[in-house]
Amino acid sequence: MKKKYTIEQVSHELALEIVQLGITQGATAGVAVSIAVVDMSLGLVAFAKADGATPHSVETSRRKAQTAASTRKESGWMNSDLETKLPLASGNLLTNIPGGFPIVVDGVVIGGFGVAGGTVEQDAQVAAKIASVI
Repeated sequence: MKKKYTIEQVSHELALEIVQLGITQGATAGVAVSIAVVDMSLGLVAFAKADGATPHSVETSRRKAQTAASTRKESGWMNSDLETKLPLASGNLLTNIPGGFPIVVDGVVIGGFGVAGGTVEQDAQVAAKIASVI
């Protein structure tokens, strides 16, 4: 008997909606942000960089998204024992910088998104606003 498996994943429609929400929320906060959305295999589904976003925010947003998807937690949760070791052990795929959130649909984590470009507090606030409406 063949078993069937269902794998929930981020659709491009949802990923694009998250990216647009992020650009809009960033602008409302006065911050040019980069937004990355990844699936559970940490593959990039959608990305956008607002006009004027800093160059480093591109990679930082992706790492925040990867952290949120792979750990199924908001980024920034690592204690002092892990905050350097885990990023190094993962080849810097993960980060402890706040601004990444898992994407949860019907109680299932299907990916993650990350916001970067402002201060740590601004990134976390923009990301929290996105998470509250998706």
